[in-house]
Amino acid sequence: MKQGQGISTRLKMKNTGFGNRVFALNSPPHLIAKAIIPLPPHVNRKQRAHWLPLRYQGFTLIEVLIALTLLSIMVVLLFGSLKIGADSWERGENKIAEVNEVAVVYNFFQRHLISAKPLWDDFSGEERTLSFQGDSQSLQFVSSFPASAGKAGLQLFSIKLLEEDDEQFINVTLKPFFPVPEGEQFAKEEVTLVSHVSNFKLAYFGSEDGVSDPNWQNQWLGKEIQPRLVKINIELENQIYWPEMVFDLKVSGSHDNIAIQAEDATDAGEEELQEQ
Repeated sequence: MKQGQGISTRLKMKNTGFGNRVFALNSPPHLIAKAIIPLPPHVNRKQRAHWLPLRYQGFTLIEVLIALTLLSIMVVLLFGSLKIGADSWERGENKIAEVNEVAVVYNFFQRHLISAKPLWDDFSGEERTLSFQGDSQSLQFVSSFPASAGKAGLQLFSIKLLEEDDEQFINVTLKPFFPVPEGEQFAKEEVTLVSHVSNFKLAYFGSEDGVSDPNWQNQWLGKEIQPRLVKINIELENQIYWPEMVFDLKVSGSHDNIAIQAEDATDAGEEELQEQ
């Protein structure tokens, strides 16, 4: 055997019932497979040249294309399901954030507005006015923080609808109601209560003079008593629904400042004892 020549060893196949076949070891595999595997009786002579069991055949181009198409459809469905799940999760998170924002705003008014104290402001201007004043888009009142908040004394809350950079928001300004003694620093705080506001409306229910029948009014200015109810409507730019909020003020009349200060000090002492 010369160098470079292929293997010429011949393989004698056993009689399979269809005649003897002799193949070289370097013959194509499908020919060897045809020789090794017996042909069924129903296969005629013309079909024998092309007959081969499926396990010895490859995939046709159509089969490969069909498989790739099915695989693509499955991948698209899988990623579509994942996207739907992610979108649902994001919508749920946004809904939770919206509900939390409504709850925070409601708790703010529930905690401070309903306990507004009808004090007379006779030290900041020439005229003696009631501390509770409001119109359709602004409101000021006097209330107090719990002892745990670290803010002693009565605080003046000023709530207004402001606009900055073409964006409306509800701003809350907080400062001490009574004048600060000399030598102490004046503490004034501002915080944004709600952002992206499209409409903010206030209404007040009460009697003009405490004797006539009460009704809803768009402003409460220059009166000597507090209203009985305050209604707040807030609409956002994203059209998220906010329910109408109505708060019943505990005190609808007017009181002397000294009595209110004593009452406030008593309430603060009771809160401290409860915390201890």
